[in-house]
Amino acid sequence: MIEFDVKIKAADLYDYMLYHTYHGFSGIFGTLIGLLMIVGGISIEKWVLVIAGIILLLYLPWTLFLKSRQQILANPAFKAPLHYVLDDEGIHVSQGEDEEMQKWEDVVKAVASNKSIFVYTSRVNACIFPRRDMGEYTAQVIQVLATHLPAQKMKIRQ
Repeated sequence: MIEFDVKIKAADLYDYMLYHTYHGFSGIFGTLIGLLMIVGGISIEKWVLVIAGIILLLYLPWTLFLKSRQQILANPAFKAPLHYVLDDEGIHVSQGEDEEMQKWEDVVKAVASNKSIFVYTSRVNACIFPRRDMGEYTAQVIQVLATHLPAQKMKIRQ
């Protein structure tokens, strides 16, 4: 059993949004189209295509940045720290009087960025474990995830 607290900041939410978007079809497709517009515009000397490609490449990260800031300010769940307990049953999360539990068999996947570990509880929702908050528990959290999740759901390299 491992217990730790996390305080989700706008940068953590932005990290999750970037990961989620750019590891999905829309992020990959948008990036490819933007790059093709830039390369094509340079090769045929149509600078409007180059500018449009640059705008396309910058639009998504900028809107995700703004959205992460808005969600942190608007959602009361991000105001106070979340307390996590990872045990043999699953992931328990509590905040104040509220408590929820996600069984291990219901976890969709676990992935990591350089800054956080994301444990997807649905196709679009995830528990965000910022590495700065887990501190010395990071390796233990990865070990617990590896123990309770099948290999195809565990996409974290230590």
